[in-house]
Amino acid sequence: MKMLLVRKFRVLILMVFLVACTMHIMIDLLPRLERRGPEGRPGCSCPPPAAAPPRAAAPRWPSKHTLRILQDFSAEPASNLSSQSREAAERAAGGGGGGGAGGGGAAAAAGRARRLIGPGAPRPPPPAGNAAPLAALFQHPLYRAALPPLADGDLLFNVNSDIRFNPRAAEQTEWQNEDHHEEFLPTGETSIDSYPNWLKFHIGINRYELYSRHNPAIEALLQDLVSQKITSVAMKSGGTQLKLIMTFQNYGQALFKPMKQTREQETPPDFFYFSDYERHNAEIAAFHLDRILDFRRVPPVAGRLVNMTREIRDVTRDKKLWRTFFISPANNICFYGECSYYCSTEHALCGKPDQIEGSLAAFLPDLSLAKRKTWRNPWRRSYHKRKKAEWEVDPDYCEEVKQTPPYDSGTRILDIMDMTVFDFLMGNMDRHHYETFEKFGNETFIIHLDNGRGFGKYSHDELSILVPLNQCCRIRKSTYLRLQLLAKEEYKLSLLMKESLLKDKIAPILYQPHLEAMDRRLRIVLKAVSDCIEKDGYDNVVENDFNMDVNTVATER
Repeated sequence: MKMLLVRKFRVLILMVFLVACTMHIMIDLLPRLERRGPEGRPGCSCPPPAAAPPRAAAPRWPSKHTLRILQDFSAEPASNLSSQSREAAERAAGGGGGGGAGGGGAAAAAGRARRLIGPGAPRPPPPAGNAAPLAALFQHPLYRAALPPLADGDLLFNVNSDIRFNPRAAEQTEWQNEDHHEEFLPTGETSIDSYPNWLKFHIGINRYELYSRHNPAIEALLQDLVSQKITSVAMKSGGTQLKLIMTFQNYGQALFKPMKQTREQETPPDFFYFSDYERHNAEIAAFHLDRILDFRRVPPVAGRLVNMTREIRDVTRDKKLWRTFFISPANNICFYGECSYYCSTEHALCGKPDQIEGSLAAFLPDLSLAKRKTWRNPWRRSYHKRKKAEWEVDPDYCEEVKQTPPYDSGTRILDIMDMTVFDFLMGNMDRHHYETFEKFGNETFIIHLDNGRGFGKYSHDELSILVPLNQCCRIRKSTYLRLQLLAKEEYKLSLLMKESLLKDKIAPILYQPHLEAMDRRLRIVLKAVSDCIEKDGYDNVVENDFNMDVNTVATER
């Protein structure tokens, strides 16, 4: 009797094992089966949303994830990159129908006077006046100062070098077996005009700037980010929130941050800075602000309306991403991906019905071609609910920083001050690390990456962001003069930003109170510098980094 029970138990165990194996095989084959809808059409097994656009033929589904992510924004594994929404524009154009993520903040701000442009609505012209303020600004002597002469060592890439740029290296290994094997070879044998715009951008990087003031490739690259066909999509590893790597038909790549919040929503007062959403419109606005400040240290960023079905789901080779797509009760296409925060059905990104807005930031050169060094920001926050960083409790903290390499010589401390002003104008508290190009050593600029947590609050000025400036009392003369210029009525920062942002395809980018907040914060920065000058003297505060006739601008002292 006992032996009979043992045999039955063994048979039961065997049957459970066989059932488990069968289920595992079926689950593994499920994506292949689900990609075949009715009549061979690719898509979900569930019915498609009403009035859905015609779908493109499904690409071949590879046996494994083969997309090689060679280009990246940061060498820091915990780099924070993510997204946010433009439903206010759609409500303004469509009469207020449909709620999305973060709709509660819209009701509180509904009474505010604002002009939001709906999809397809004509974009208003630049502000009228004697001349377009933005064009006049860029013609000002402060924006025409020449860089030092560039030697070969000041260029990230020498066009006459033997470095071979193979754009296909960033994609599938199967491409190496195709019939076409052309490479972009900046060897002097081919005209630079024949290179794609993303490669022109890479070649133009030097010791002092990511791009020159009047580089036509930048405007062309911004257009490419909006119009180039998306051929492949994958989730970016690392970070706390969802972001996607998109590859284009011309082999360029960009980081996509989908929309999560409406323009008028503010960060809730009880949110810690490290748990805040990252806003796609903040990435776009940061690029334009950086250019108006004449830093040119943010890679080109543009807004784009993406079809989630044709341009993400049907072209992705990332099975983990593909499996998170679903159709919502409102018959909209949604997905949520995988990440540390906000990647669940409760925080899904949903289209209308399958259109979603986001920012696309051009990738920097591949790390195998141009290594970057990641530095811990000396004024990094504690990223803790209760602990404070050393700089928050030690008023003489800057003196310690200035005795530590690379801040004890060169221009790095002045670069930190530039970044401080940049972050304060945006309200960005999330600057834990920064990067530089390794080739240029310590004598180069800081790359202003990861700006998604800016423009979260327009009703509050976070003065702790200005602590580096208040403690060190140092600033470049060129930066100080430009800030004074942008405080003038004819070059008002908010008006310049508004005009610049109207060029983006998903304008308006910023809610009007955010623009007004920048003017207010600019006055606070100038007051902080004025207090430093009164305390330490002009020559000890303002570092003369160029020679020009100061009579062409506002009085300095």
